[in-house]
Amino acid sequence: MDSPQILKKFLIWRVKHLSNQQFIFILSILVGLATGFSAVIIKNSVHFIQQFLIHGFVQDYYYYLYFIYPTIGISLAVIFIKYFLKRPVGHGIPSTLYSISKRNGIIPRLNMFSSVIPSALTVGFGGSAGLEGPTVATGAAIGSNIGQLLHLNHKQIILLLGCACAGALSAIFKAPIAAIVFALEVIMLDLTMASLVPLLIASLSAALTSYFFLGQDVLYPFELADEFIMLDFPVYILLGITTGIVSLYFIRVYIFITEAFENIKSFYVRLLVGGLALGVLIFFLPSLYGEGYAEINQSLHGDLSYLFKNTLFSFQENALLVMGLLLAVIIFKVIATSITFGSGGIGGVFAPSLFIGANTGLLLGKILNYFDFKVYSESSFALVGMAGLIAGVLHAPLTAIFLIAEITGGYDLILPLMITATISYTTLKYFEKNSIYTFQLAKRKELITHHKDKAVLSRMKVVKLIEDDFTTVNEEANLGELIKIVAKSHRNIFPVIDNENTLHGFITLDNIRDIMFKPELYETVLVRNLMTVPQTFVHPDDSVETVAEKFHTSGKYNIPVLKDGKYLGFISKANLFSSYRKLLKSFSEE
Repeated sequence: MDSPQILKKFLIWRVKHLSNQQFIFILSILVGLATGFSAVIIKNSVHFIQQFLIHGFVQDYYYYLYFIYPTIGISLAVIFIKYFLKRPVGHGIPSTLYSISKRNGIIPRLNMFSSVIPSALTVGFGGSAGLEGPTVATGAAIGSNIGQLLHLNHKQIILLLGCACAGALSAIFKAPIAAIVFALEVIMLDLTMASLVPLLIASLSAALTSYFFLGQDVLYPFELADEFIMLDFPVYILLGITTGIVSLYFIRVYIFITEAFENIKSFYVRLLVGGLALGVLIFFLPSLYGEGYAEINQSLHGDLSYLFKNTLFSFQENALLVMGLLLAVIIFKVIATSITFGSGGIGGVFAPSLFIGANTGLLLGKILNYFDFKVYSESSFALVGMAGLIAGVLHAPLTAIFLIAEITGGYDLILPLMITATISYTTLKYFEKNSIYTFQLAKRKELITHHKDKAVLSRMKVVKLIEDDFTTVNEEANLGELIKIVAKSHRNIFPVIDNENTLHGFITLDNIRDIMFKPELYETVLVRNLMTVPQTFVHPDDSVETVAEKFHTSGKYNIPVLKDGKYLGFISKANLFSSYRKLLKSFSEE
């Protein structure tokens, strides 16, 4: 018996013996386990590469190899993508959001594997990025393809995709609660009872998988030195504002550098420029190398040795120079991460955000203490600073609060986490409407959001709303020929086109009502003298949100659709509204 027949029999059995809810619960367990296992593979692959590079015959020269390792890693990743995968590998979370927004959760099968090797090569060789994005992309592809294989509807596929995303974050950070919040806040999954329980199951399954293979230790064990008191409230507001400004710097620099690299057409030139720039940065500031998790752990314990390890610097006792070095690390980590992505590397921004946040908090704590504010724990500032950067860069304050509390065990600082994350997000939101994940999607008007109206409109496609059953009339026709067309048509709009299908205008029954029963005018009155020239047009590539805005501003009930000046049909307000109501009903059903 072949595989399709086995699958068919299983699906028939499933319909008879399992409800949809029960089936989704079972699938959420499988998705969680598979996603957790993929996270373990990616993490261990990076660990293996790093151990290979820093031990054995290269150990004595490792400091000098900082200059070339990142270039080698990104080059291998680009070569693998170009010559083996032979298709682009999108950045994990933006690609997932695009699949939800525009493809009903459908992700190609290749994506279950395409991010694993390039991300391991990029980060393993020292690219300044994290593994969260590729893990989420891999997990999302697993969830989507399980749904496709089992012939689930698009809402069920998107739910499994969300479960996979939660599972990925849960496995990589061992933070199941934050992972659920992430799926709801960043992946934009609707919070309903139909989605919450599968998310819980998938997140728990992935976390257990991670615990089994990677141990049960908290990622960053943290011991609180000073308890939070109400007098500390202003300084955590200051930390929130500071991390919000640093988040804005991160997003703006990331956009600028990645777009600059996109303008370089030759991938060889991108590799050369990016590799050399990244190598120089890491050579002088080795703490920029890789994910930076070890450095974060040191910062949370007040150990600044990572700033000076394998460097030319030796001024640990000079407070001002140490603060200057911290500032340089913050500034150049953003640049290093942006170059890593721009030159072709594959990775995520979670780890860089945590690294920058920890160093930003540490720097602010040192500045306050330098000016004799001796009551603040620099380690606590480092911990809370991580929440500030996640809240700002990702536009995810709730994820930031729960993630930092879970991965550090720092629940005693929950109030400072809430204050800083909220202020950081508010500060960043004032200057930048979109997160580092969504700015490109928003620019193309392809972003799905929690705003239900916009979410529904983002799922609709202009090409599916075009009505092409209007009877056209040639611009050289006369009134008599037009009347014959009117008599056979069930429409009251008649596009006026030429022999090359170029739209010149349209005629409505109102245009000819006064003369349509005057035969003496049939030969002398020409169509081109009766038509109305449209001032508003729709392009097939326009978003439906744009089309809705055009209906609102023009006051029209029908708008012509043109592509390269050629007539395709009309979109009617009535059809748009009807399609919108139908999809909205689907959205609202649990």
